[in-house]
This record gives sequence, C-alpha cells and structure tokens, in this order.
Amino acid sequence: MPRIEIELTSTRDDGTWTWRAAGAKLPKGSLDGALLNGGESVGDVLKVETEQFVDGITVTSVLTTRAPRSAPELLEMLGSGKETPLVTSTLASKKGRRGDNDRRDDNRRNKKDGDRRGPRNRTDRKPRRENKDGDRKDSRKPRQDRPQRTAPPRAKRLRPRHTHRDAAVAALPEELQLLGRQLSRNGVPGLRTEIAKQNAAAEAAGEPAVPEALLLKLAERIQPSLRTADWQDRAEAALKGVADLDLRDLRSVVVAAETAAKTDDTRELAEQLRTELTGRVDREHAKWQAEVASTLADGRMVRALRLSSRPPKAGAPLPGDLLEKLAQGAAEGLSSDTGQDRWGTVLDAVALSPVRGRVVPAGIPAEPNKELLELVTRLSMQVPAIAALFGIAPTAPPRNKRRRGPRS
Repeated sequence: MPRIEIELTSTRDDGTWTWRAAGAKLPKGSLDGALLNGGESVGDVLKVETEQFVDGITVTSVLTTRAPRSAPELLEMLGSGKETPLVTSTLASKKGRRGDNDRRDDNRRNKKDGDRRGPRNRTDRKPRRENKDGDRKDSRKPRQDRPQRTAPPRAKRLRPRHTHRDAAVAALPEELQLLGRQLSRNGVPGLRTEIAKQNAAAEAAGEPAVPEALLLKLAERIQPSLRTADWQDRAEAALKGVADLDLRDLRSVVVAAETAAKTDDTRELAEQLRTELTGRVDREHAKWQAEVASTLADGRMVRALRLSSRPPKAGAPLPGDLLEKLAQGAAEGLSSDTGQDRWGTVLDAVALSPVRGRVVPAGIPAEPNKELLELVTRLSMQVPAIAALFGIAPTAPPRNKRRRGPRS
C-alpha cells in the first residue's frame, strides 16, 4: 500500500479529520479519528498508508514516526608519519655504577633503622565487633539495589500472509498477471511510476511507448478483486492474533472493510473482527484505567498523566474521582518550591492530559528561566490559564515549513 505524508487540516463533530497532502493542496480527503493515537492537533504532519480508488484516496492506517538515526563520527588515526623501529634498546655506561652502590647503602641504612624500631605489633588494632553467633560483623551497610522497572511489552504488528492475494493474481489471465502483481504490491500510484520509467527507457531506446491509459483502465478493472483478496489476508491474520495485536492495526483492518468486504464471506469475517475489536477495546480500557489508578497511587504523577492522555477507547474518559485526583496531584507538583526542570516536565505532561483545564498550579517559580518560559509559550494553546500566570498570551506554535520542489 502506498505511503504518503499528510497534514491534518480540521476535525469534525463525528470524530473524523480532514487532511491534505503535506506541502500541497491536493490530494485531500478525510480519515477516521479512531486511526489516530490521540493528542494530534490541526497542522500535524503524519505518515500514513493509503488505498487508491477511482473516487479518491482512503487512509487505512497511521504510521509511527521515528527519530532520524545518525551514524557515529569516526576519527582517523594519522600518526606522526615517521618510520621508527618497533623495538629500541639503550645500554647503561660503566660510570653509573656509583649510583647503584649509593642505592644499596641507602637500603642497608633503612633496614638498620627498621630493626631499631622493632617489629610491627599487629595486636594494636582494635578487634572487630562480633555478633551474638560469634561471627565477625561488618559495620558497612549492604547496598540496596533499586528494583528493576520492567518495560511494558510491545504489541505485535500485523504481518499477514499473501495466500488470497497470490491466488487472485493467479486467477487472472496470463497477460494480466504481471500487471496484477505490480498493482497488488504498489497500487495505482506505483503502477503509474513504473509505466513512466518504462516509457522513458523506451523513448531512450527509440521504441514505442507503453499505452498508459489502457493499462490504467485495466488496473481499475482488476483492482477491486485484488483489494478484497489483500484485505482478506490481513483480516484473517488480524482475527488470528486479535488478543495481542496492536489496536491500530486492528482498527485499520476494520476501517478498510467498508470498501474491501464485498462478498458474503468477507462481510462475515468483517463482522467477526468488529465484535472481537469491541471486546478487545473494552478490556484494554479497563486495564488502562487500573494502570492509571495504580500509577497515581505509587506517586508517579508524570507517568500517570502521560498514561491518561492515551486512552485505548476514543470518547471514553476516566472516572470523575480519578480525574480529580490527577488534577490535584498535578497542581501540587506545580508549586513554587518545585525545581524548574521538574516544573516543565509536569507541565508538559499536563498539557496533553484530559485534566489540563482543571489544573490550577499551587505556585510558579519566582524567576523562571528561559527554557521554562519557552516551554510555557509553546504549550500556551493547551494550557492558557497556566500561561496567563506567567503573563503569556496563548500563542500558536509555528508550523513546520516544508520546502517545495519546482513544479513541472
């Protein structure tokens, strides 16, 4: 499935979002809010997987962004550039014998002085304390290791087989199987790119070009069956691993069923997936509430705030008493006695939490530094009441400007 970068442009009352291609006006469309992770805002740029249809583009899943990985810098060892022998030796001259005699005399004098001092009495040491059992007791306290925090296991990603897709390609006429394989791998945009490459190579070789319009028309004719077969592969894999698969993958399969499930078998499979997804989301939601409550009880306020901003079930908030505890704990963490680094960490967690409108800080730093003021300015749209305590008006963050290439 083709991957593109989109920019969120607005949100609707029914939970859907409108989007357009990042840095361009077209293409554009809408996507289901259930595909998002939560915490997105208008203007965010996301990388998504799409399906190309005759009537437009459908977003099937939202991919997670990864920070760019930079390779380590290596230092080249040049050396001095001179060729020297690997082993050198220097012989001492005979004139240095007197120094050796002097050292031996000094050693003899030191030995005599030691004899006059007498042997060292090891019984002068204080005896070690012994416990009741007669064992020697070491006064040093044993080191208490901190308990190891186990990271939560990552959810498995969907890795379907291509049984139905390969069967659908094999069922095509022989002259269309190559087109079907290309279409099933890269979709219509990839097919257009491949046709353009072949036409460029044909033009360079002086050969006739490939009829693009005819191939695209054939692709539109066979694409529905390939799309249904590909969805069936993904749906069967999702149903098999519904207990531990990532919820984003499950939701993407269920959303794609609206356009891909065309037969009775696929509709029945889609209904099973919806039922399993509903049960899975309910279980994850109950587990999420319990984890937020236990984390808050352990005193890990920042962790509890960050967990509260990632509900597995959209539109289902935390209970009122738990929200009140979160707001109260966050307000106590934002006091004038709190260090500015810690103050900024708690504020960053509050800005994305569902209690950001309820938190009233117990106090602010007397002389906030530059980093804290910049953070408050960046988060002023999410927490305008807290920003007002610093004398900062709500300010929209600057958008990331993408450089556009020259139009052809």
